[in-house]
Amino acid sequence: MKDLFEKIYRDKGPLGKWAAQAEGYFVFPKLEGQISNRMKFQGKDVITWSINDYLGLANHPEVRKVDAEAAADYGSAYPMGARMMSGHTDLHETLQTQLAEFVNKEAAYLLNFGYQGIMSTVDALVAKDDIIVYDVDSHACIIDGVRLHMGKRFTYKHNDIESLEKNLERATKMAEQTGGGILVISEGVFGMRGEQGRLKEIVELKKKFNFRFLVDDAHGFGTLGATGAGAGEEQGVQDDIDVYFATFAKSMASTGAFIAADKEIIDYLKYNLRSQMFAKSLQMTLTVGALKRLEMLKTMPELKENLWKIVNALQSGLKARGFDIGNTQSCVTPVYLKGSIPEAMALVRDLRENHGIFCSIVVYPVIPKGLILLRMIPTATHTLQDVEETLVAFDAIRTRLENGTYKRMSAALIAAMGE
Repeated sequence: MKDLFEKIYRDKGPLGKWAAQAEGYFVFPKLEGQISNRMKFQGKDVITWSINDYLGLANHPEVRKVDAEAAADYGSAYPMGARMMSGHTDLHETLQTQLAEFVNKEAAYLLNFGYQGIMSTVDALVAKDDIIVYDVDSHACIIDGVRLHMGKRFTYKHNDIESLEKNLERATKMAEQTGGGILVISEGVFGMRGEQGRLKEIVELKKKFNFRFLVDDAHGFGTLGATGAGAGEEQGVQDDIDVYFATFAKSMASTGAFIAADKEIIDYLKYNLRSQMFAKSLQMTLTVGALKRLEMLKTMPELKENLWKIVNALQSGLKARGFDIGNTQSCVTPVYLKGSIPEAMALVRDLRENHGIFCSIVVYPVIPKGLILLRMIPTATHTLQDVEETLVAFDAIRTRLENGTYKRMSAALIAAMGE
């Protein structure tokens, strides 16, 4: 019999094997200073394109004031216990009501964390006789939720409606045998590519197939739609989304999340969401803070307007210079380049050390081998000057990537890794 840890000693995984070279710089970096368009990294000022503070609320003076007052009034513990036992308050209910109204649903329920909340939602919605059909590029939290499912599940090709239809045909035949139902899952905005899920086309398939539709709109909530209610509003199908999920970790610049649906569905979920039934309630400081943030989303359209001014300037500038930003239809701005992981490391170090630009690097296994993805998150706090400096820097790093400079710089690293 093997030692359980033998595989860990032998294989650190596709990312873990680079830990000695990457940790503290490329992964687990430490940004310092107040959350903003410019922060410090290892003592140097950098333009930060890696903070999910879309609307610039993280350090907005009104938000900071309310957060501080809530902390003084309630401390960091209240209310203690799970919602069902001792962690329920009028303010939790108020926030739920306002969230439901904002996303045009009958009811909503607060979740203390987005990741475990969506996992638990998937788990609660399906039984072993049901079938899940989900986009192959779904976020890890959705995939982990699907893994909890004891029944059948199928993936469809990313945003491919023909593939979805074929899998719905398979799922329908299977559901007829098991006596179960079908749950389709998509994201409102896919956080790596920036593409919106094809919600309108998926909803159209309800005319042909009998299924329920769950949408994870973490990146769409607050950024898309006339009022900021998300990708469903943007595409005119919000009413046809059966269960809507969004997190506070993006536009709301906080912690927590919520689900929204018909009242009967929410009533069922709040009694069956294991990650909420057996976990501490969302703290009052976060609840009060979320109420303030939601008020600002509703009453300050200039926040979203400022965000999109930056988004449009950055994305149009990149495209004008011939950069591949894929098919993004959201604020998420990916830049695709060709190169190895060591070349990616050299490139990002150059960006940070010599150009003062900090953005996230994504490599295999998140994307195919041979590709480098620089993922940028524009915010309402960025300026047009930030955009211009970034475009100049990207021109420079592309030249060095294409002329082999980064390949030469990374040769020693490749040798050290025995690659």
